[in-house]
Order: sequence, then C-alpha cells, then structure tokens
Amino acid sequence: MLHGKRILLIIGGGIAAVKCPELVRLLRAEGAAVTPVLTKAGTEFVTPIAISALAGEAAHSTLFDLTQEAEIGHIQLSRAADLVVVAPATADLMAKMAQGLAGDLASTLLLATDKKVLIAPSMNVRMWHHPATQRNLAQLRADGVLTVGPNEGDMACGEYGLGRMAEPAEIVTAIRAAMARGPLAGKHVLVTSGPTHEPIDPVRYIANRSSGAQGTALAAALRDLGAQVTFVTGPASVPPPEGVTVVRVDTAREMLGAVQTALPADAAVFAAAVADWHVANAADQKMKKDATGTAPRLDFAENPDILATVAQMEAGRPQLVVGFAAETENVQAHATAKRARKGCDWIVANDVSPESGVMGGADNTVTIIDDSGAEEWTQMPKPLVAARLAARIAATLTGKA
Repeated sequence: MLHGKRILLIIGGGIAAVKCPELVRLLRAEGAAVTPVLTKAGTEFVTPIAISALAGEAAHSTLFDLTQEAEIGHIQLSRAADLVVVAPATADLMAKMAQGLAGDLASTLLLATDKKVLIAPSMNVRMWHHPATQRNLAQLRADGVLTVGPNEGDMACGEYGLGRMAEPAEIVTAIRAAMARGPLAGKHVLVTSGPTHEPIDPVRYIANRSSGAQGTALAAALRDLGAQVTFVTGPASVPPPEGVTVVRVDTAREMLGAVQTALPADAAVFAAAVADWHVANAADQKMKKDATGTAPRLDFAENPDILATVAQMEAGRPQLVVGFAAETENVQAHATAKRARKGCDWIVANDVSPESGVMGGADNTVTIIDDSGAEEWTQMPKPLVAARLAARIAATLTGKA
C-alpha cells in the first residue's frame, strides 16, 4: 500500500522524537519515500545527519534557505507529499496548527499543504488534558486532521497517563489507513466498546460480562474501510485493534468525558455495555466485615446516558448515531422503544440472555432497527457482523445506501 508513496515527516521537539528513526526505517521497508523536516527543538533530539542517512534524503529544518526559497521550496515540499505526518506532535505544534501560525518551516509547510495530515501527539499527561490542548485537538479534528494516539503509560518526566506517542508500528498502521482509498477515507468515526467498572471501594466494583469483542471488531472493520477511528473502551478482555486512536476508561462518567472530547465525528457507534448506575457512596478504603455480619448499604445514582446525550445534541451531532441494545427478553420491542427514547438513528439489538452465549462468545445474532423497520440478521461470527455493519455505515455516510 505504501510502495512509491511519499511521506513528509515533520519531527517535533519532544523526547518521543527518538522513535522517529525506527519510524523512518519501517516506512522505507514498505517502499515509501520519506522527506524529513525537523523543528528547531526537534534537532535537539534527532540530528539532521542521522535522520538524513536513514531516510536517504536531505533533512530540512530552515525556512529561509536561499537556494530552495528562490523556487518557493516550502510550497513544493508541502505539495509533493502524498501524506504529511507530524511525529511527535507536541502541544506547541498542535497549537500552531490549530491557529494557522507559520513562523518556521514546519508550521509553514502545515499551513501550505493541500494533502492529508496525520499527527501523533506526544506530551506530558497534564499538558494533554489541559483545556487549551483539548480545544486545539477539537479544532484540528474539525479541520480534518487525522490522529493516532496518544497512548497511556510511563512518561519521560516520571508521570503516568495519556501522552505517550504511539509506537512506530502503530503509526505505520495509521498511515496505511490514511492512505487507503476505502469509502470511509476522510471520515471520523467514534466507537465505544467494552464494559464499565463502577467502584464500590478501591478493590471492588460493579461490572457486566461484556468482552468488548463486538466493538473491537467493528472498530477494525471501520478502519479497514479507510475511516479514522477513535476507540473509547472500558476494561475489555480483548485487546484494541491497531491503527485506531485508543482511549481507555473505567467508569461511565469517564466514558462520557472521553466521547465528548473525541467529537466532532461523522458517525458515532455506541457498542459499549455501559452501567446504568454507579455507587454514590463508594468507600475510599476497602470495606471490612462488620462484627455483627451486617452487609454494607450501597446507595446508587444514575449514570449519564451517553447515547442520548450525543443523539440529542443540538449542535455538532454526528451525521449517524448508532446505539446497541443488549436485551434478555422481548428484544425487538425493547430495542425499538429504546431507539425512540434515545433519539438515535439506528439500534443494533441482540439477545444477551445466558443461553444465547453472546456476551463473551464468538458469535452474535443482531437486528438492525431504523426508520424503515427491523432487519434481522442470521447468527454469524462477530467479525462478520462488524464487516456488514461497517459496510452499512459507509453506504449511509457516502449517500449510497
């Protein structure tokens, strides 16, 4: 897929820049040509000589190169590439991109390009969660900029959390998806998956039997059709797919926050099995047995309704909002009522009673409920359900339904 393609790689000034030589190696192994551009801060982590040797091309770092600028070199660089990749995309670079600043070669190239742009954010966890960074991220996504990562993990600064740049292999997978010519190329699709865990105390929680297999398969199928996928997942028992932006959460309230951060999107698919309630009086310390044997009292409070919140948005609502209905009886009737109550476009209903084997199982039997009625699908493996559902979503978003 990448053979003969040209990647303009902009290397920002973060410690994650040390991963870029491996990224260049992987891209060249797939037949891509790589033109490296370093910010001034990027040269503190990767030398132009080293990255040039790996890329087999001269690295660029200065806007006012008289020889090249006599031929408007920065315009040529920005237009000659098939894809522009920013890795690491620091908070500073993201801010410049969101505001359209052009004070150096990297930011000028990003403002002058007419090609797709993929960023791999990398920064301290607090910088990532800062409202300014999240505003800039929302603006970039609204502008059509694609993202991969960041991942959760240990930081060079000693902290832990979201902010680690995606690994080179993940970035290559995202590049393949960005270069794909599938029907969902250029579309951003949000998918939720897995269960939520609602704490009782620091070691106990309320959960459900969802494995996350169906949501994971759907995210992969949408990715394979060319979509940029943001995958918000609870503590699932299956690993997330490669080549998507993964956001891990535990509780329903965390999932709502992650969903709102990920918007805008062209479509949102809510496959997660979200708990309806959380423990309002969750203990800060592990609960101990009472000498009298009296069971502790748990007070429950309603969780936010994520599906209804997005489906009923007055501004910025995704073009297509799809919910899932996990039922144990009167499946179609309950799912139809849920669709009307939530205000979503489709409901994917399935029977999750213990005898169905759906939760944690390999197969699924679903019914799609929309304006035209109910469409029953026969039992099939979850990846096949995902592929058919992804194709249906693509047909709707592209007007070919």
